Amino acid sequence: MDWILVFPGQGSQKPGMARDLAESYPAARRVLDEADAAYAARAGSPLTRLMFDGPADELTRTENAQPALLAHGAAAWAVVAGRIAPRVRAAAGHSLGELTAYHVAGAFGLADAVRLVRARGELMRDTGAGRPGTMAAIIGRPERSIEDICGEASAAGLVVPANYNTDEQVVVSGEPAGVERAMELAREAGAKRTVPLNVSGAFHSPLMASAVAGLRSALETVEWNEPAFPVYSNVDAAPNSSARDARDLLMRQVTSPVRWADVVRALARDFPSAAFLELGPGNVLAGLIKRVVPDAVAHSCGTAADVEKLLTLTSQ
Repeated sequence: MDWILVFPGQGSQKPGMARDLAESYPAARRVLDEADAAYAARAGSPLTRLMFDGPADELTRTENAQPALLAHGAAAWAVVAGRIAPRVRAAAGHSLGELTAYHVAGAFGLADAVRLVRARGELMRDTGAGRPGTMAAIIGRPERSIEDICGEASAAGLVVPANYNTDEQVVVSGEPAGVERAMELAREAGAKRTVPLNVSGAFHSPLMASAVAGLRSALETVEWNEPAFPVYSNVDAAPNSSARDARDLLMRQVTSPVRWADVVRALARDFPSAAFLELGPGNVLAGLIKRVVPDAVAHSCGTAADVEKLLTLTSQ
């Protein structure tokens, strides 16, 4: 069986994440130990203390959630790589998950990856504090386009589409008054629901622009390799196998919408016989994939029980 690896972004983290992987698999424990050392050098304490024990509000902070999600995805990959690596055809990640995808593709090492995403999280946190913003999910398909709704709502405050998760779930991002107005207009246009998100900034919007220079500097400190398999970009839903282009795409990603539905469609088109494998906590992406491509095969692998199911599947 061919495989497409996918990695979740913020929102999937939770206390207890990766604990049973560390207890069950030495390969996962080694990854998490290395992540601990890289994180502690910058943050002053082990990453797994937050991952395993919380508290949830501290783990959810952008600068902590991002390295935690990367470490969990990398740990899960370390356990199953020996079985499926030769059959991996491509990878992708949702927002932060795109950096996990590049790490797993061999573009940069784990310690560099942890330092990079910690820096990315700090930059996004600080930018959100300096220019406050928020995000909201619009569920259902309004009679007006999301772009049109955001354009009108921006009279109250800048707001733009931020995550095209499925054809019926789009997240908008921007100044609080603009996001509030976009929710009102979406409901008036027939959206089923609008859900404010508990975030610390207007991610994937122009309000994140001041984070780009710092991210460029952080990306330049990383020792890069060419990815071993293509990583499909959030920015344009196209495959990338160039380390140089990866740096540009990851900088653009901070202020650009995540075109996740287009990424999934492109992957399903390019690798029609491959199964998707979500590595990390939860199964959010597996659920989104099935909504975008209903006949896609999608598995999740973030716990020891998930690993055992996957190993059984791949041994058949």
